[in-house]
Amino acid sequence: MLWACILFPQLAMDGVLRHRADADSPLALLAGPAQRRVLQAVNPAARAIGLRPGQSLIAAQALSQDFATADYNPVEIEHWQQLLAACAYGFSSQVSLHYPRCLLMEVHSCLSLFGPWPRFEARLREELSALGFRHRITVAPNPAAARILANVHNGLVITDADALRQALDRLPVQHLGFSREAATAFSRMGLRNLARILAQPRDSLSRRFPAEVLVQLDRLLGIRPLALDFHRPPDVFEQRIELNFDVKSHQALLFPLRRLTADLAAYLAGRDSGVQRFVLHLEHRAMADSQVQVGLLRAERDASMLFELTRDRLEQLQLPAPVLAVRLAARDLPRFAPERRQLFDERPQQSLPWEQLRERLRARLGDEAVHGLSACADHRPERAWSTQSSIPQPISPLRPGWLLAQPQPLREASLHILAGPERIESGWWDGDDVRRDYYVIQTRSGQRGWAFRELGSQGPLMLHGWFA
Repeated sequence: MLWACILFPQLAMDGVLRHRADADSPLALLAGPAQRRVLQAVNPAARAIGLRPGQSLIAAQALSQDFATADYNPVEIEHWQQLLAACAYGFSSQVSLHYPRCLLMEVHSCLSLFGPWPRFEARLREELSALGFRHRITVAPNPAAARILANVHNGLVITDADALRQALDRLPVQHLGFSREAATAFSRMGLRNLARILAQPRDSLSRRFPAEVLVQLDRLLGIRPLALDFHRPPDVFEQRIELNFDVKSHQALLFPLRRLTADLAAYLAGRDSGVQRFVLHLEHRAMADSQVQVGLLRAERDASMLFELTRDRLEQLQLPAPVLAVRLAARDLPRFAPERRQLFDERPQQSLPWEQLRERLRARLGDEAVHGLSACADHRPERAWSTQSSIPQPISPLRPGWLLAQPQPLREASLHILAGPERIESGWWDGDDVRRDYYVIQTRSGQRGWAFRELGSQGPLMLHGWFA
C-alpha cells in the first residue's frame, strides 16, 4: 500500500485569508486572554513588517499599526479539516484525520483511476490550491512514515522499504514524532537521528524510555500498523462566513458567496453527489435572517453555475438591514448524474447546455416564467400538450411544433398534400367533440403545415400548425 500525507502548515491562517478580499495585506491571528493577547500566526505580509508568532499584541503594535487581526479559533480549524477530508474523499475511500492539521490518504488503489502518481498529485494540488490552502505532500509505504516525512519534505515519493529506511535514518530526532521529553533525552544522549537510535539495543531503549517510543519506531518502519478511523462525509453541508464589516450592498456579498458555492461544489464532488435545494442565510444584527431559497430542477454541482444562480436570486432580494455574516445550508444532496455530451464539441465557447440555460432563466425571470412542453394522453391537438416547470418531454415528430391558437383557412390554390387523411374523433365524453380529417400539406414556398377539414364539410382546409 501507499499512503499520502497532506500537511497544512498554515491551516488556521489560510482558513481566514480565503474569506478576505485583501489576502495580501498584513494579518495576525490572536490567542490568549484579553489581558495578554499573543500573535498565534502571521501571514507573509505581516512577517515582512517584523511580526512573529509568539509576540504580544502590544509589542507587535509597537512595531507597526498597519496590520489587521482576527481570532485564532480551534473550532474553525476542525471545520476546515472536515471540509478538506470531504474533498479528499473524492480521491480515496480511505481518508483519515488521525493527525492534526493533515490528511492521510491511501492512494495505491486509486492510481488505476487517476493515473500515475505525478498526474494524481498535480490534480490534487490544483484542487487544494483552488480552495486556498497551502500544503505539503509526501508518499510512503505506511501512514506514520508519510506523516513524519512531511515535516521536512514536500513532493517526496517513497515506494519501497529500503528507500524508506534511508530517508528516515537522516531525519533529526525532533521531527520523528516523539514527545518533547523523549526527543530531548535522545539529543542529550547524542542520538540525534533515527539511524543512531535504531543502532541501540532494543532492551536498552525499553528500559530508558516509555513504551510509546518503541511503538512509534515500529510504526515508522511499518512493523506495527497504525490504527486509523476513516472519514465519512456528512449528509449535509453547512458553512458560515463572518464578514469583517457591515455589508449594505449585494456587490460586497459576491466574494463570500463565490467562496461558499466553490466549497459546496468541492464537497459535492468529494461525495459524488449533487445539490437540488439549498438556502443562503443573510444574518443581521437585531432581526431574523434573510433567506435566499435556491431550488433546481435537477441535481447540479458545477461551482460557476451554483454561483450564478445564487447571485441572480440574491440580486432580487432587497436587503432590509446590513449583513453581518452569510451562511449556506444544503440538505437535499441526491445522487449526481453527469450530463451527456458529444465527444467532439465544435464550438464549446459559444454553447450552453440546456439544463444550465434553463436554470439561469429561472433564476433571473422567476420560477413561473420558464416552462417546458409535455405530451398529454389526448388525441385532440388542442389538449395533447401542457406546460410544466419540470424537464420537458419530447413531442411526437408526427405533430407540428407550432400549433396555432385559432385554425385559419387555407385559400392557396397550389397546395400539395404530402400525407393524409388522418381521422381524429374524440372528446364526446366532455362535450368538446372533435371529428376531423388531418393532412400534411406543403405550400408554394416550401413550408410544411398541418391542416384539417371537418368531417362532412366541403369548405377549405383549416391550417392548424406548422412543422419546423
